Amino acid sequence: MKVPYGTTSTYLALAKKNNNEKAVRTVANANGSNAIAIIIPCHRIIGSDGKLVGYGGGLPIKKRLLKLEKSHFNGPEFLFT
Repeated sequence: MKVPYGTTSTYLALAKKNNNEKAVRTVANANGSNAIAIIIPCHRIIGSDGKLVGYGGGLPIKKRLLKLEKSHFNGPEFLFT
């Protein structure tokens, strides 16, 4: 919920924010089990290498959602490739 509209973060960055760099898999599992994606936008979380990974609605939809946000955002570029 704390990843702002028009930006992305990584599973590793979220684990580090929680002071547990080794919790990457836990962060990924929590993100993946999000049942209310319309309220908590889990599509903004990407892999540390900048690639799109894991999304319940499928990666094409994740990419589309990120591009939609990017088109309405005048900030820094997204991290994903």
